[in-house]
Amino acid sequence: MTHDDVVLVGVDGSAPSLNALDWATEYARVHGHRLHLVCSYTIPSFSTSALDGGYAALDDTAIQQGARAVLDEAQVRAEGRGVAVTSDVASGDAAAVLVELSRGAALAVVGTRGRGGFAERLLGTVSSALPAHAHCPTVVVPSRGDSVDQGVRPVRRVVVGVDGSPAAEAALERAIQEAVVWGAELTALAAVPVGTGAGLLAWLPASVDHEQVLRDVAEGLDVVVDRALLAHPDLQVRRHVLDGTGAALLTEFSTAVDLVVVGSRGRGGFAGLLLGSTSQAVLHHSVCPVMVVRAPSRDDEWSPTSVGR
Repeated sequence: MTHDDVVLVGVDGSAPSLNALDWATEYARVHGHRLHLVCSYTIPSFSTSALDGGYAALDDTAIQQGARAVLDEAQVRAEGRGVAVTSDVASGDAAAVLVELSRGAALAVVGTRGRGGFAERLLGTVSSALPAHAHCPTVVVPSRGDSVDQGVRPVRRVVVGVDGSPAAEAALERAIQEAVVWGAELTALAAVPVGTGAGLLAWLPASVDHEQVLRDVAEGLDVVVDRALLAHPDLQVRRHVLDGTGAALLTEFSTAVDLVVVGSRGRGGFAGLLLGSTSQAVLHHSVCPVMVVRAPSRDDEWSPTSVGR
C-alpha cells in the first residue's frame, strides 16, 4: 500500500459528513482507490482541585463506542458501493488528526456543517489549517441540507483557478489529471480585477488599456496551460480571463460545474485563497465540491506514517 491509493475521509455521523463520504466513495471507485475513514474525538477533563491544579480525564469508553458505531455505519455504506474500506477512531484535535494522516493519503475529504467532528471544525476556527497544511489535496464537499440520498453528481465539468504561481500550476496539473480520469470538461480561469467595480486595480492610470491587460493575461494563461498539457495533448481546455475577483468568479462557476480546483498560496485574483477571507467565501458559498491543492514544499517529503494499514 502506498499513499497514492488512499482517500482519507473525516466522518462524524451527520448528514453532511455522509454526503462527503458518498462523494469520496465515488471518487475512490472512479480512481481505483480505497477509503480510510476516521472519526475523531477529544476527551473532556475537569479540575480535581482548585488548590493542586490537577486535572482528571473522563472515562472515554462510551465516546469511543459512539465513534466506532459511526464508523461501522459509514463503512457499511461505502462497502455497499464496491469500495474497499478501513477505519479508525482517533483521539485528538480533528484538524491535527487529519493533517497528520494526510501524509499517507492521496486525498482528504470532509463535509461542511457537521457536528462536533471534522466537518463543523473545518469551517470554524481551523478553516485554514487543513487546506493550508495537509500533505495531500483536500476536498470540501458542501452541505445539501439533511438529505443523504440525493446521489452523487459525477464530475463532468471542472474549473481551475490559474494565476501563474507555483500553487496555481500545481492546481492546474491536478485539475488536468482529474479531467482525464473522470472524462470531464476542463476550464482554466484567470481572474483580473481591472474594472472600477472590483476596485483592486483602480489605482492604474486612466491611460492604461484595461482590455490590453486582459489580453496580456490571456497570453500568459495560454502559455501556462499549454505547458501543463504536454503530457495530455488530446485534452481540450477552455480558457477564460475575466474581470473580477477569484472568490466571486469561482463561486459563480461553482453553480455550473461539478468540481472547483484551487491552489493555496497563490497570488493575484486567487491570492490567499485558503488563508484569508477569500477562502472562507469560496468554501462557504461554493455549490459544488472544492479541491484545494498546495504547492509542494520541503516539508512535504513523505514520512513513514501509514493510513489504514
